[in-house]
Amino acid sequence: MKQNSSKIDANIEIRKKLARLAIFTVAGVLFIDQASKIWVKTQMYLDESISVFGDWFFIHFIENPGMAFGFEFGGEMGKLALSLFRIVAIVFIAIYLRKLIKQEANRGLIICVSLVLAGAAGNIIDSAFYGVIFSESPPFSPQTALMFPPDGGYSSFLHGHVVDMLYFPIIDTYWPSWLPLVGGDRLQFFRPIFNIADSAISVGMILILFNQKRFFASEEKIGEVAESESEEGVKV
Repeated sequence: MKQNSSKIDANIEIRKKLARLAIFTVAGVLFIDQASKIWVKTQMYLDESISVFGDWFFIHFIENPGMAFGFEFGGEMGKLALSLFRIVAIVFIAIYLRKLIKQEANRGLIICVSLVLAGAAGNIIDSAFYGVIFSESPPFSPQTALMFPPDGGYSSFLHGHVVDMLYFPIIDTYWPSWLPLVGGDRLQFFRPIFNIADSAISVGMILILFNQKRFFASEEKIGEVAESESEEGVKV
């Protein structure tokens, strides 16, 4: 009886540690993401660019009314649908993360899912609240946005724009003129402008993809152990 009790206590402690790991990961990403966005929104004007490392890393302020990495999703109804979809996705990801913690899944998998959750939450905060709490950012103007402006924000709830600022034009040149179709055209890589939340989602998903055998193999073992334990309990 004592052995079973100590094992239960050990499992509870493991789950608490995994829960704290998930909470710290989500909170850390959200803090960095929102701090960077608020700084950019209140200190830079729209389309302003600041060089960080030469010609291949810039802080370039744009606002994205649509999807990740600067892609747009059509119109006001499209924006509303995207915001609602993000909220639903966050709920499902949070439920899945809770399940992983209960199953005592691989720590790496829990960190990756937490990164995806934090990234999705970071962008929905922009969509849901930035239109309400910020004034508009005029393009090519020395005027920057105000936080909690006296006349109200630039949009309504769930219709805010996502703030993007990370720009890595690692390659910025032109195709050779002798090439057919693209000769003389500009060649840029990497063109999309994104934010910390987008990075968290991408890193989390890529790591899951490349480590799926290790992550989900351990999850299968956990299921097998739980199943064998339940069968032993029935026999007793």
